[in-house]
Amino acid sequence: MRPSVVIVGAGPRGTGLIERIAANAPELYTGSGLDVHLVDPHQPGSGRIWRQAQSPLLWMNSHAEDVTMFTDETVEMAGPVREGPTLHEWAGIDGTAFADRQLQGAYLRWVHEQAVAALPPDVRVHHHPRRALRVSGPREGRQQVWLEGRPRPLLADLVVLALGHLDAELDEQQTGLAAYAREHGLVHLPPDFTADSDLSALAPGEPVLVRGFGLAFVDLMVLLTEGRGGRYEGDTYVPSGREPVLYVGSRRGVPYHSKIGYDWTGERPPLPRHFGPAEVDALLARAEGFAVGGASAGPGRRDVWPLVEKELGFAHYHRLFTVHPERTTLSWSAFEEKYAAVGDPAGRAALVASAVPDPADRLDLAALDRPLDGVRYGSFEAFQEGLRGYIERDLDRRHDPSHSPDLAVFFGLLSVYGQLVRLGDVGPWWHGFFSYLASGPPGPRLRQMAALSRAGLLKFVGADMTVTAEDGVFRATSATVPGAVIEARALVEARLPEPTVGRARDPLLRRLHTEGAAETPEGLLRVDPGDGRILDRSGRPHPRRFALGPYTDGRTPGAFTRPRTGGPAFRQNDATARAALVLIGTLAGRAAA
Repeated sequence: MRPSVVIVGAGPRGTGLIERIAANAPELYTGSGLDVHLVDPHQPGSGRIWRQAQSPLLWMNSHAEDVTMFTDETVEMAGPVREGPTLHEWAGIDGTAFADRQLQGAYLRWVHEQAVAALPPDVRVHHHPRRALRVSGPREGRQQVWLEGRPRPLLADLVVLALGHLDAELDEQQTGLAAYAREHGLVHLPPDFTADSDLSALAPGEPVLVRGFGLAFVDLMVLLTEGRGGRYEGDTYVPSGREPVLYVGSRRGVPYHSKIGYDWTGERPPLPRHFGPAEVDALLARAEGFAVGGASAGPGRRDVWPLVEKELGFAHYHRLFTVHPERTTLSWSAFEEKYAAVGDPAGRAALVASAVPDPADRLDLAALDRPLDGVRYGSFEAFQEGLRGYIERDLDRRHDPSHSPDLAVFFGLLSVYGQLVRLGDVGPWWHGFFSYLASGPPGPRLRQMAALSRAGLLKFVGADMTVTAEDGVFRATSATVPGAVIEARALVEARLPEPTVGRARDPLLRRLHTEGAAETPEGLLRVDPGDGRILDRSGRPHPRRFALGPYTDGRTPGAFTRPRTGGPAFRQNDATARAALVLIGTLAGRAAA
């Protein structure tokens, strides 16, 4: 029998794995023939999220020049570099444009075709447009992958799960809200992929509570406004009359920061500096483990967060001192020496205060994380005006190169994420903080928010929004506007489902969990950080089962990689592909013997 690999999931991660198999096969695989089986009900390359059948109004949240599926010399990996075009180069569009998701899907399908074409002639790829239901088989033997509607399994020498984002069963709170909605004739839309949600029940002119102010909310906003026939004339929104009125709030109470709208010039901060491989090695070597903490966290800040904070500060001040020295009182060399020597946050804050006169030039991560903490408004309308002002200031700053330390912090965040991947599951806080600062919506979307607010179709609720179900309606409150209560008969949870193994709707993943696959305290699938092998609850890696993606504790930043930023997802794909080829080669050698 020919050796075979089954890849469950034919979206960008599955394509990236095939590309790395093609790149590494000449070095590592000398066998005769190999079958690669792709299992996914959607088209290979684009998969579910980037499929053609979705609204052209939905954009990517990255500039076209910042999206690539190809490796470069900055990726630290054992395999060879195989360069290729970014999205903007391939599509021939402005690099600063925000492409729609249909165009990105076309790019991904082309990349998939190129990856398949680059495979050795005796490697064949088979697409099975079905769902995978379970994987069985002995640890040291061939695996069986059972597919929906197929009586016999696919036989595989190894299996790689590249499932992407997952649907999830409702948690206890969402189950209660859904039951209340059914009982009282209300509308409750739980966490979901907005493009897949049925929004027809959200009636024109009716108030709708929306919990979540990130990218899922942006999609919802677009589909319920322009998607219902409205249009923008400059900074004014002209309604169609079919829009509901959205009342949006979240933990922070503000939208994600706008994408930065200027290019980098000059020297990048030399990262990593204070949080790199040596510091990660030291954390992993601790017998007692380590605590993560966070910008706004209380207990548990003693280990990871101080290193992250110092690294991001280094990136920020490197840019400030080297490009805007007139806003500082020390030379960079003098400041850097003192900054490196200071070990405690209080000492670092004192140093910064003495060397950076304007508080607006200092990096305050806690204030960035919770801008409405302690802020109170006397009326609901005053808060609407206040948050519109916040959005306008954010847009101005994120498009003004005099604030380029913000872009340096962005590069710092990418560097930090690359290190945190090695630590495994550091909890949901970090991914949310990264997305809020570094992976927000395009600037035009925030301008649209302000226009919708002025048109009275988008209203802001505030921070730490709470929702209760009582007296036959949903009610929302926030401490940002004491005493304000909003009632509605519809509630939308505008966020992606949590990628927990225990609540995943994917039957294959649920079955693996039941049969002993390990999960982290936050519910992510545990994998070997070296090559992505799935770990059992005793910590043993499965010799023939691998997993890559956001549902694992090896999750990486964003869906795609920015060119020349080291791309940890590329490094993971390469390591998994090489491990798979070595295993296949070893098995082929045994069979021949």
